[in-house]
Amino acid sequence: MDRYAGLKLENQLCFPLYAASREIIRHYRPHLEALDLTYTQYITMMVLWAEGELSVKQLGKRLYLDSGTLTPLLKSLQAKGYVTRKRSEADERVLMVRVTEEGMALREKALAVPEGMRACVSLSEEEAAVLYKLLYKLLAVPENTDEPR
Repeated sequence: MDRYAGLKLENQLCFPLYAASREIIRHYRPHLEALDLTYTQYITMMVLWAEGELSVKQLGKRLYLDSGTLTPLLKSLQAKGYVTRKRSEADERVLMVRVTEEGMALREKALAVPEGMRACVSLSEEEAAVLYKLLYKLLAVPENTDEPR
């Protein structure tokens, strides 16, 4: 038995996940350039289109992003006029993010993105559903960190 087998790239679950993620995001790029959004800005807007308003902490939890990543991203979205950031009246420690009318109008333009992406993924609907369930199963594994999720 090869005691180094665990160190071979082809035996790593993380590598095909990483490579597939990079490839999918690369395919998103032309669709998102038309909206003047990065992929991370796009997924942030998707959550805000659905929720309307969330705290930065809630948004980070939904997107698996820390505040160090979210802060510049939200500042950029605010500069574009898509969101506002405001301290909660109930608790000034909480920063709330709200989608603007201009941000909601962007949602109409974004309707073409999922359809355009379907052509880039060579999975049947059934395969995609299985992969979706498995990926979220991986995300549900408790982390060994002190960071709250």
